[in-house]
Amino acid sequence: MKRIYLAALLLMMNTIAFAQPGQSEFKPVTEVPASEQLPSAPLVIAAYAFVWLAFVFYAWTMWRKLGKVEQELRTLSAQIVNKRP
Repeated sequence: MKRIYLAALLLMMNTIAFAQPGQSEFKPVTEVPASEQLPSAPLVIAAYAFVWLAFVFYAWTMWRKLGKVEQELRTLSAQIVNKRP
């Protein structure tokens, strides 16, 4: 057990000793190589389009199923009314 505590202590001391100092202020990147630039606008538009299409498809499917259930309920209630003496 003492070995585990000693190993953890050494590990923490090691990380503290070799830690890099933090920045004191914001330094913007002015020149980004072309290989690291990623135009995100098409990806964001594609993601929104996909989500909206999925939602519209889901809403349309639920609307159709609800219509079928309402039709079945109307048919069933008509059958119940016709069978009463």
